[in-house]
Amino acid sequence: MGEKPLRVLACGDVEGRITALFNRVNTIQKKSGQFDLLLCVGDFFGASPEAEAEWEAYKSGAKKAPIHTYVLGAASQETVKYFPSSDGCELAENIIYLGRRGIFTGASGLQIAYVSGREAHQEPAPAHCYTAKDFTALLTPLVSSSKFKGVDILLTSQWPRGVWQYGNNPEIDTKFCGVSSIANLAEKLKPRYHFAALEGVHYERLPYRNHLVLQENAQHVSRFIALATVNNAAKKKYLYAFNIVPMKSMDPAELVKQPQDVTENPYKKALKEGKKDKPPPSAFAEEEPVSQFFFDLGQKKQQHHHRHQQNQGGGRKRQSEGDGSSQPKQPRKPPQPTGPCWFCLASPEVEKHLVISIGTHCYMAIAKGCLTPDHVLLLPIGHYQSVVDMPSEVVEELERYKTAVRKFYKSRGRRCVLFERNYRSQHLQLQVVPVPMEQCSTEDIKEAFMVQAQEQQMELMEIPEHTDLKQIAPPGTPYFYVELDTGEKLFYRIKKNFPLQFGREVLASEAVLNIPTRSDWRDCKSSREEEEALTKQVRSGFQPFDFTMDD
Repeated sequence: MGEKPLRVLACGDVEGRITALFNRVNTIQKKSGQFDLLLCVGDFFGASPEAEAEWEAYKSGAKKAPIHTYVLGAASQETVKYFPSSDGCELAENIIYLGRRGIFTGASGLQIAYVSGREAHQEPAPAHCYTAKDFTALLTPLVSSSKFKGVDILLTSQWPRGVWQYGNNPEIDTKFCGVSSIANLAEKLKPRYHFAALEGVHYERLPYRNHLVLQENAQHVSRFIALATVNNAAKKKYLYAFNIVPMKSMDPAELVKQPQDVTENPYKKALKEGKKDKPPPSAFAEEEPVSQFFFDLGQKKQQHHHRHQQNQGGGRKRQSEGDGSSQPKQPRKPPQPTGPCWFCLASPEVEKHLVISIGTHCYMAIAKGCLTPDHVLLLPIGHYQSVVDMPSEVVEELERYKTAVRKFYKSRGRRCVLFERNYRSQHLQLQVVPVPMEQCSTEDIKEAFMVQAQEQQMELMEIPEHTDLKQIAPPGTPYFYVELDTGEKLFYRIKKNFPLQFGREVLASEAVLNIPTRSDWRDCKSSREEEEALTKQVRSGFQPFDFTMDD
């Protein structure tokens, strides 16, 4: 729409070094031209007598800010005295205190949401803290409107908890970093830019999306940027310059453009986990004891397992340590199969001589009619139909198995290709196939999947590396999914008549393994003796990578 963008500067904790900040701003403006406004997050004022004297020069009018400067309220008790009230006001010429919390809309229509201070841990809240009431007052008028898409900018002093999920990690110990209340606020307000400070580091997170892929219309992305302290000794970045056209003036198609490096929304996971870690389900609740599956896993493993059982009670991981609860939590049972299942480990139908390794929630087995001698399956012990149906603790252990198998294959000079077909199958089987590195590159494998899918009128979609499948395919959705050794993922939502052997056919084709006669597992059957010998061989090779031996 040709709207002229606003030129904005954002700054981290100033801590009273006001002249140093404005000198820097002057230098930037001389070089790059005038900016429209400066937004300061974190503690603007300092507690020292020098900082107080410096401020006096601006307050009295002896010195003047070279740019319209907007600051947040106190983030510590020592600096509360600089703010005459909790409502916004002009503190000195060109220096405006935004207020405790609210929405500031500029003449251009730029919408800035802000919350001053830190999360309160007591009632009544100290002057430098915000409460849940502040959030309600800020959110209600905005999100109750059906036209609300998000805000242009969000300013907070504290970080949102878990903002690093699915993204790049900050250079800071995240254990005690950020608060869930700000994460909740950011998730609801969907800011295009979110600035925070207080941690003394610069962190620019990869942009994240605000919609569920394939389920919701595309929305704009959000960028979280944390800034360091003005004039910090480590020379970490404390000023961030950017151009922005207010959301209300933008062409909708332009607004929702997704950059290449966009990731999943970090708060969906963080907030879900914050609701409370659920106790792990036991695949063996009211079923046969785990040890029955170990009759052929070798003496060493058997001893390890009985020790594991004595330590942890019936093959389950111990409950989270230090939670102070003396009552054992009731494990949630996985769904029960409606008929015979060839893959539930407690089922009499399972061919236990193919099992290589057993964890707490998952196990690994040789694939029946395997494509190559070390083609394996990763499966949940309990009856789950697909990855998206599994609780987080089962997914976590499946990820551990994936990592271990990748290392195992890599040690043998092979790339790891994983695929899952959630269609006409009742128990998840994650197929893991090794491809010799010298035979073809990851790019060749990816191209083979793409080309052969197109030949069958199917469009495989590339999905971002950090995407959680649950966000693309709700439980019950039939899909086919591939994960390459680079972490690249391909996804196809199955509509009808999907070729059941598609994953095998691609890997067996001339473009990849060049063993087309092995594309159907039924043509690759071996005798029980051959299968037992192969299982023993792979188990022995996998043993150094098998984390269940150490648990």
